[in-house]
Amino acid sequence: MLRLALFDLDDTLFQHARAVREGIVAHAAVLGSAYAGEPADVQRRWYELEEERYHRYLAGELDYEGQRRARATAFAADAGVELSPEEASDWFAAYLEQYVAAWTLHDDALPALDRLDAAGVRIGVITNGDLEFQTRKMDAIALSERVEHLIASGEVGVTKPEARIFQVACERFGVAPSDAAYVGDRLGTDAIGAARAGLRGVWLDRVGGPEHGRELPEDAVDLGVRRIGSLDELPALLGL
Repeated sequence: MLRLALFDLDDTLFQHARAVREGIVAHAAVLGSAYAGEPADVQRRWYELEEERYHRYLAGELDYEGQRRARATAFAADAGVELSPEEASDWFAAYLEQYVAAWTLHDDALPALDRLDAAGVRIGVITNGDLEFQTRKMDAIALSERVEHLIASGEVGVTKPEARIFQVACERFGVAPSDAAYVGDRLGTDAIGAARAGLRGVWLDRVGGPEHGRELPEDAVDLGVRRIGSLDELPALLGL
């Protein structure tokens, strides 16, 4: 019996990629001609830096503020601008203002959560990120009131896809992994990681996502991972 639905936050419930794209283009425009370029090129470079530096943070190679400074420093260097650590922090803070201004939920998020709640399913979030920042994000997009617990890697000291973070979430709810499902936009980090921890792993394969259209690998099939293209499909998949 399904008692608990856990979700990834960024690009599952929250439109992170869209906010990043809009935020960095707006920030570059404010910075001036040194950062001029085609919006698609600006967005692609910032995405590359986010993926590389943020995963170094998740691996313990950089602290949270360090990965932010590293992203700012590298992006500025591409424009021929050298930043001190203090300047890099200020640069990133200015970018954050633009990023925050673009925060929004995916259109299918609240309807799916409402249907789960109506069916008596408890709701939580597991995120690879900083607890304070992700809490701020959830508060801003009116998600906190719908989520019973937020489990952040920065709080518990382990990251997805490690089994322990999924187990911590289930323990916090007092629910067995076999009675829980986890939904996320990253096949390996989210769906396969959850399935290996004993939960029902659901891959949200959104159009435009980083792995959209990828064939499910054999290990995912063996683990029972399921694919959906929208959260609108989730209640039926879970038998609700």
